[in-house]
Order: sequence, then C-alpha cells, then structure tokens
Amino acid sequence: MAEHTVVRNPNGASRREPTRNGKFFSPRVDIFETESELLLYADVPGADPNQIDLRYERGELVLQAKVNAPAPQGQPVLQEYETGDYFRVFQIHETIDPGRIEAEYKNGVLVVHLPKQESVKPKQVQIRTS
Repeated sequence: MAEHTVVRNPNGASRREPTRNGKFFSPRVDIFETESELLLYADVPGADPNQIDLRYERGELVLQAKVNAPAPQGQPVLQEYETGDYFRVFQIHETIDPGRIEAEYKNGVLVVHLPKQESVKPKQVQIRTS
C-alpha cells in the first residue's frame, strides 16, 4: 500500500506531498450518521468514475482515484490545476455490514453508504398493557 503525507498550511488547507510513488491528494471528507448507516462524502473533483477504486479489505475502506490533466485548449496562460491521485484509508468499525457497502459518484463527489448491521440498529420495544 502506498504511503502518503498531508501537510496543513497555516490557513488550514491541505496540500499534497510527494511520496515514493508520485503525488497523492487526501480528499476532504464529511461523514454523517443516521439510524441505519454512515454516509461518507468524499470530494474527488476531476476523477473519472471508471478510475475510482473503492474497496473494503481487512477492516479498512480504501479510496484511490486517478486525476488526469485536462486536454489542452490552446496556449496556457496560467496553470494551477494539479494532477495526481487521491488516496485515503478509513478504519471501519465492526458494526458496519461490509457486504452491503454501496457508492455513487456525481458532480465530483463520491457518496459511500456504509450500512449498519441489523443487530446494532435501534429497535422500538413494544409495551404491552394488561
């Protein structure tokens, strides 16, 4: 597995650091919890959905995505768009059902659904009256 380092600038923004395997970016992520699942939103702008590798292995969710340079549209005047790979690993708690993990990609955002196992979901207890 490739190693990566993310450095925070004084203003709090992250930037990529070179590693032995090239440039990697750590995507910004938001995670929300509902009664039935965790929702992970990862920013991977510019990634081709066919080149996003999302896999669960040995208790970890691994996200890798490739960002290619945009096709040139003339003579460059200013170039700030960097290319490289996104890479991030998340430890997944045992309460998540790995067989039901799903993901969707739209407008540069990867949404990963991490469903909770049935045994850990809250259950309503019926109260009998006599």
